[in-house]
Amino acid sequence: MSNRSLTVKVPGKLMIAGEFAVLEPYQKLAVMAVDRFVYASIQTSSYNSLTLENFHLSSLKWKFEDSTVVIDTEDERISFVKKAMQNTLTYLQEHHIQLDPFSLTIKSELDDVSGKKYGLGSSAAVVTSVVSAILNYFLPVKPSDTLIFKLASISHVKVQGNGSGADIAASTYGGMLEYASFQAEWLLEELETMSSLTELVEKKWTYFHVKPLPVSEKLKISIGWTGKPASTSKLVDKVLELKEYNLSSFEKFINESERAVRHFLEGMKTENIPLLLQGVKENRHALKAVGKAANAELETDQLKVLCDFAEAYGGAGKLSGAGGGDCGIAFMPSNKDIEALKKKWENADIQALDLSLYSKGASIK
Repeated sequence: MSNRSLTVKVPGKLMIAGEFAVLEPYQKLAVMAVDRFVYASIQTSSYNSLTLENFHLSSLKWKFEDSTVVIDTEDERISFVKKAMQNTLTYLQEHHIQLDPFSLTIKSELDDVSGKKYGLGSSAAVVTSVVSAILNYFLPVKPSDTLIFKLASISHVKVQGNGSGADIAASTYGGMLEYASFQAEWLLEELETMSSLTELVEKKWTYFHVKPLPVSEKLKISIGWTGKPASTSKLVDKVLELKEYNLSSFEKFINESERAVRHFLEGMKTENIPLLLQGVKENRHALKAVGKAANAELETDQLKVLCDFAEAYGGAGKLSGAGGGDCGIAFMPSNKDIEALKKKWENADIQALDLSLYSKGASIK
């Protein structure tokens, strides 16, 4: 293979509406890509090497044998990257692609400079960047978004064990999306029965749905960061446990979330801002109620302040993602209201993040 290199740029994400409920079949969620990125650079090398700049891991030697990637480190933080490399290389091997040595360098700007996570889908964006970079490097034609999404989803679910895949969708497709999850349990079961990754990738994923959403110029969005990172997987497990010991509360949440998301999506599609704001408020209250029922503090004190101020200035706010910290999102009637809101947030130690909707997904820089 000739000496060459490329860099892939992958956006982070923010969940908009439908969190937790999206883990159930056919439940829709709104998610958007944001203009903070993960970069994956790949180039021809005399030997295989991996550099993860944010973890200060440099020029790690690795090998791919018997469909397994072995990396010369005991650092467990490489798990997502390792699985993404392994699945993508296995897929290429199934297509008889010659896998010459290469070096791969990953750099993320999704977290705070202190290392604290904003909740922008860092692991999902990293996995997507690895899959996209390797496919673009080795395949003779540009890989489809669907191929990137499916290989990244398989890799992420294999490591994390749960999750909706909405963060991977945002990183892959970009823009604002209407999304329904492939269902992690379904995917893990399929992995056990499929004879190859190619078979699973080419198969119809029963529950999966993704569609771009129009974004009205009337819609003003602001994102606030509480400064407190949260564990998505732990909060997800707590909420899902409700199905075992308090099914009525869980089903009530699903129904309320479905109605809220329907109002939000309809408001987006018809530029009906009052209906959109109604959907955000309904989703906020549904999440607060299910958090209380599950004994999981989804809307923390700071997130409550963030949302209350948004409503006080004529808009609507809610947590973004799993809650418990990380980010909240506000939808406001005007830029003037956004500026007033940011000042209130600052006084409450909530950092307004300089983030905007990003229209592209994974792309070559």
